Amino acid sequence: MKAPADCQTMQELRVQIDALDAEIVAKLALRAGYIDRAIELKQIELLPARIDDRIEQVVDRVRARAVAEGLDPALTEELWRRLMEWSIAREERVLGPDSP
Repeated sequence: MKAPADCQTMQELRVQIDALDAEIVAKLALRAGYIDRAIELKQIELLPARIDDRIEQVVDRVRARAVAEGLDPALTEELWRRLMEWSIAREERVLGPDSP
């Protein structure tokens, strides 16, 4: 990948953005695989889909990472909360909303 400043044309920039988008989608698919494994482990360990303390740990971590990377932490939190709600809904389809 080229650094943004190294892109000399919009075409060149768009190629880099498209490649990055493909990587992001691949990472999201991998994350979904981890969520599916979490479902299996939560069934064994009798854990609920939603664990509020864990949600806040993740938010704190990604906000700090966003600051370190020069990204808006509020935007990052908003995106991650949406991603986590999707993940919890995925888990609840198997574990149920009233899991232990």
